[in-house]
Amino acid sequence: MLVEENPAKHRYEILVDDALAGFTQYLPRAEVLIFTHTEVDPAFQNMGVGSALIRGALDQVRAQGQRVVPQCPFMAAFIEHHPEYADLVTSPA
Repeated sequence: MLVEENPAKHRYEILVDDALAGFTQYLPRAEVLIFTHTEVDPAFQNMGVGSALIRGALDQVRAQGQRVVPQCPFMAAFIEHHPEYADLVTSPA
């Protein structure tokens, strides 16, 4: 599984065997990304793809020195269950 940012579409995408398996969409606001929606293709659900996508996106956000506003319920739940990412959360500007 490979997680890559697609800045043109304002989202992080996860590829499984070169197929787009899902994405998490964001609105860029300076150094903050407001994540609004996460979607995993039904063919890839219940395989850990969503969690791998969020983990990969958050790791890249951290590496770029950015913060997140997890408006997407899936991302918010992931961060709640993985407190090592809680430091990335901020309020909308």
